[in-house]
Amino acid sequence: MRPLTGNTTDQAPADPAATDDMLATQPIGYWSGLAHEAVTRHLRDAMARIDVTQPQYWVLNRVNGGSEAPSREEVVVQLTPLADGPHEIARVVDQLIHRGWLRIDGGQRLQLTDAGEAARVRLRELVTELRAVVHEGISDEEYVAALKVLRRMIANAGDNRDP
Repeated sequence: MRPLTGNTTDQAPADPAATDDMLATQPIGYWSGLAHEAVTRHLRDAMARIDVTQPQYWVLNRVNGGSEAPSREEVVVQLTPLADGPHEIARVVDQLIHRGWLRIDGGQRLQLTDAGEAARVRLRELVTELRAVVHEGISDEEYVAALKVLRRMIANAGDNRDP
């Protein structure tokens, strides 16, 4: 770790009431954590009102995306890092098969059913609407700048995982 220099901003304790002139001293972990919790809760609450979960949406999108249909194992491996636990995605696949939104073809690949594709499209519309609410008053340029700053902080912290 490098010693503090004259141009390094001192770290203040997290303060939800920090004024604009105090924000540069605020801890990123606190604020990014609050943002994550608020946005995730907003999204999951809206999805719950239509009896869908965020991980179900992830699986529907993953099965829909790509040049060839994925296997159950591929979906589990790809989405487990986002999930709340190591078994969640496998359970979601089972739920979606039971619901009739996914099926397994003869090659053991997951396919969206017509009902699953209709659900994915409805969810995409909902997520787009929710994104507009969360992004209200934030230009695309401001959003891109915020993400670039977060990317840089992740790199500075030594996290070399692919996003």
